[in-house]
Amino acid sequence: MGKLTVGALRAVLVVVLAGTVFVQAGMVWTLVSGNDPEDGSLPLTPLRVMTILGMAAAQVALVCVWRLVTMVQRGTVFSHAAFRHVDVVIGAIVAAALVWFTVTAINAPGQRDDPGVTVIMGGVGVAILGVALIVLVLRMLLAQAVARDGEAAQMQAELDEVI
Repeated sequence: MGKLTVGALRAVLVVVLAGTVFVQAGMVWTLVSGNDPEDGSLPLTPLRVMTILGMAAAQVALVCVWRLVTMVQRGTVFSHAAFRHVDVVIGAIVAAALVWFTVTAINAPGQRDDPGVTVIMGGVGVAILGVALIVLVLRMLLAQAVARDGEAAQMQAELDEVI
């Protein structure tokens, strides 16, 4: 991975992480201070809590991606240590999907006149789970690459013994 690509990816990760922390801080401040009373049209407190949890799941994934990029840069990504980070990313994506399904359930009673919104939101949750499945497939590809790398190292060692 080139320096420009790594730099661009890290810049995006920093901006997204800073943005999520900013939103979380605003949500926590609103919850703690009580400056924004609910008018009863939407259950805002549960939605704010779900937003905070969803942002936390995204932040966990961002940190793990940062660590994986570091491993790529060092040439150590094809190791068993990378699996821990990929597994955490998968877990964070699944957690985000569960948070989204909870938001959908909280929002559903207000959508009785237009249930299509709830169906669309449910579809978005399924799409988020689809991203987790894509990352799982990529994890399987990483496992194959790690196995091939191990085989190549073993063959190289045997070849060195012969020579």
